[in-house]
Amino acid sequence: MVEGKINEIHGWAAMKPGLSVEPWSYKPRPLGEHDIEIKIDFTGICGSDLHTIKEEWGGTSYPAIVGHEIIGKVITKGEKVTEFNEGDIVGVGVQVYADLKKDCSACSNNLDPHCPNSVFTYNAKYADGEQAQGGYSEAVRVDANYAFKIPSSIDPAHAAPLMCAGTTVFAPMLRRGVKKGDRVGVVGIGGLGHLAIQYARALGAEVVAFSHSPNKHKQCLKLGASKFIDTSNKEEVDAVRQSLNYLFVTSNAKDSQYNEFVTWMNFEGQIILLAIPEGKLTFAPFEFIKSEVAITGSLIGGVNIIKETLNFAEKHNIRPIIEHYPLDDVNAALKHMDEGKARYRIVLTH
Repeated sequence: MVEGKINEIHGWAAMKPGLSVEPWSYKPRPLGEHDIEIKIDFTGICGSDLHTIKEEWGGTSYPAIVGHEIIGKVITKGEKVTEFNEGDIVGVGVQVYADLKKDCSACSNNLDPHCPNSVFTYNAKYADGEQAQGGYSEAVRVDANYAFKIPSSIDPAHAAPLMCAGTTVFAPMLRRGVKKGDRVGVVGIGGLGHLAIQYARALGAEVVAFSHSPNKHKQCLKLGASKFIDTSNKEEVDAVRQSLNYLFVTSNAKDSQYNEFVTWMNFEGQIILLAIPEGKLTFAPFEFIKSEVAITGSLIGGVNIIKETLNFAEKHNIRPIIEHYPLDDVNAALKHMDEGKARYRIVLTH
């Protein structure tokens, strides 16, 4: 059995509900024959990290090291790992394990995040009861199936947000067949939204960006949007009603906004939720019946989709706009993110 090189992993963990994390270390699980050990160089901050450490979604198991946009170098590999070598630059996203068996209805349909035995990168339990810990740390051990070689043309720091944010927006575009000529709306021009514009545009769609921040107008057009709609301007909003084939909701929109979203859609259009607002949503059923609009959601992407997300980003020069913080300043970075000041994704440098 191959031994790992880092047998006490130091990181920054949330110890109780709140916005702060503090130094903490843990003993990692033994390196399995199909696992790799990664020395982390960069970790992106995701909104899910904040929701988890603040326990806004409930069920956080403390101490919790969050972070699921991980980039680093392979330093050890299990004896049955053949696709990686020490020194390879790899990324890890939201998931670190699934069965990936043909008789699993989720895995066999490229929906391995829904595998009943899946393990997410943090705040999740392995079958042996050990808790998975994430990327705000010096290293991580994962199933090699859930590590991905980073294309050489993508700077590793810019690759980090692609592991979650990029995959989250691109996965439903692939599954639903967004194509040239489609009219795609993006609500919320932040960490997810600014990448959604780029992926949709690269697929050939006409992209309409929706935001209540007029100062993002020029940035959206530069990213590839054909049109920017200031959602506080009634005339601008009225001009796009019944015109969209797809609407990707990347921000925590208020419950009251969803019936408004329906009016933006063309017949048989689809509204796809990518953010997870607190509480429940209520709808006027008649609006769905008369418009034949569907509303659905999307949970990250499986192994094949993550690979395609990275390859597509390389081919079409899709890159996140990032801010750098050293890992030791993670609490300042979390505060900056929580205040909505990040433009548009924060990457921690280890």
